[in-house]
Amino acid sequence: MDEFENYSREQLVAYIKSLKNQNTQLLQTVVKNDTNKKQLRRKTSKPFDFDKCKYRHVLLKFFYLGWDYDGYVTQEDTSNTVEHSIFKALIKTCLIKNRSTSNYHRCGRTDKGVSAFSQVISVDLRSKSENIEDELNYCKMLNSVLPASIQFTAWCPVGNNFSARFDCRRRTYKYFFPKGNLDVRAMTIAAKYLEGTHDFRNFCKMDVNNGVVEFVRCILSIDFSSFNEGCHSDDSVYVMTVTGNAFLWHQIRYIFGILILIGQHKEKPEIILELLDVTSNPRKPDYHLASEIPLNLYDCYYDKIDWIYDQKSLKVVASKLQEMWTFSEIKTTMMKSMLLDLKKHADPCHQNNDCLIPGIKPRNYIPVMKRQRCDSLEHKIQRSRKKHCKKEDAS
Repeated sequence: MDEFENYSREQLVAYIKSLKNQNTQLLQTVVKNDTNKKQLRRKTSKPFDFDKCKYRHVLLKFFYLGWDYDGYVTQEDTSNTVEHSIFKALIKTCLIKNRSTSNYHRCGRTDKGVSAFSQVISVDLRSKSENIEDELNYCKMLNSVLPASIQFTAWCPVGNNFSARFDCRRRTYKYFFPKGNLDVRAMTIAAKYLEGTHDFRNFCKMDVNNGVVEFVRCILSIDFSSFNEGCHSDDSVYVMTVTGNAFLWHQIRYIFGILILIGQHKEKPEIILELLDVTSNPRKPDYHLASEIPLNLYDCYYDKIDWIYDQKSLKVVASKLQEMWTFSEIKTTMMKSMLLDLKKHADPCHQNNDCLIPGIKPRNYIPVMKRQRCDSLEHKIQRSRKKHCKKEDAS
């Protein structure tokens, strides 16, 4: 201390800087040593021996909030997909060795931004016991390494040939939307025309290049209900629920894209009958599909499946979901409060749902049936065949 008392201010500053540099170097050395130890442990640890494992073919049920992902299915140009996260978790927990040997099937595929309350996959998982009560806690293991926006809720053992995709009997989708200025009664009348078996080529994106040339599907039911338990004000939330055996690419979003025009009184309910008449109207008019954010795969139904739920695991999942909901609800309430304050100083505006239909909106509305038409199915098939032949000749 006596030595420091004789130091000038500049000498003290230089000495402190020297000490800070020494501390920084020491910290870097410690971090480097810890990293080297971890890498050494990874190298020296024995790889998991999957050949000694027993396996069980199971169904797994899970939810995901899709608005932050680039779709469900794994893609070559991005790792930001739900399926990528699922397989990363399956491999990290050593429940599977790799995807190619896992006997994997998914019930359905959802596009970018679309969520699922009850997606289902079938897969061969490592098994600890033939006794169900003593089996590995699959949901807990996977949820511990997955983000809160993707969580497993139940599982069920099934036969080795059971497929989450091909053995699904029906699928239910829900589409949430604010009532606003929509005439839900007119939308309900129009929706009933969609029930039953029809050719839905005018209500989907025709995926001819991937071999889809059949567009007959069956919608078992389509209904509208208030999500706010009897509240029917303009700011109440409604739900469109659609159940069918299988669906086409963008089918639900194109259906709602037409129904919202009917709810706005821009189209009559009978336009549904015109679009279902593919003999008179073989070419789909150019209209926009609805936003992907409000859509979710709500349920996948299978015969004779008794789902196994672990109560402790579900409480943890519910807690994660509750936390996300809390902050989302606060943000929603804050924005609603802002709107109410603005309305005190501005003329009241009618709530509309135009934001649910992306795309440029013309000043003057053009009726759907008078718009430009897409190519016919036959023309698309012919063009796809020519394209395929050119690829074969080039190879």
